[in-house]
Amino acid sequence: MDEKAAVGVFECLSSGVRLGVFRLLVKAEPAGIVAGDIASALDIAPSSLSFHLRTMTQAGLLRVEQEGRFLRYRANLVLMTEVVGFLTENCCSGVAGGCRDGDLLSGRFPGCGSSNPVRESKA
Repeated sequence: MDEKAAVGVFECLSSGVRLGVFRLLVKAEPAGIVAGDIASALDIAPSSLSFHLRTMTQAGLLRVEQEGRFLRYRANLVLMTEVVGFLTENCCSGVAGGCRDGDLLSGRFPGCGSSNPVRESKA
């Protein structure tokens, strides 16, 4: 993933509505949710939701399938994994075991070998 693509994903998710939709769809994997049920679950007007779903689909964040007269939406988890990989590709200079939180999610992020780049702010 390049920086331009990552910025597009972050811009799309900067809307609270879109972030809520994406999180709801992640929770509903692998089945996904039809548009009307998304609107009900998040208490969003269907016309407003339609705009957000179209924007998210164009950004690649959602996959959509026609089911009769309904549209079923699913989160694009492959894209989100690529975004996490982009964010962590240079973590700890790629040195395995270099991250201080390496035991939390060992091996999950490409830039850390067997380490985890998750860092908590310690004041």
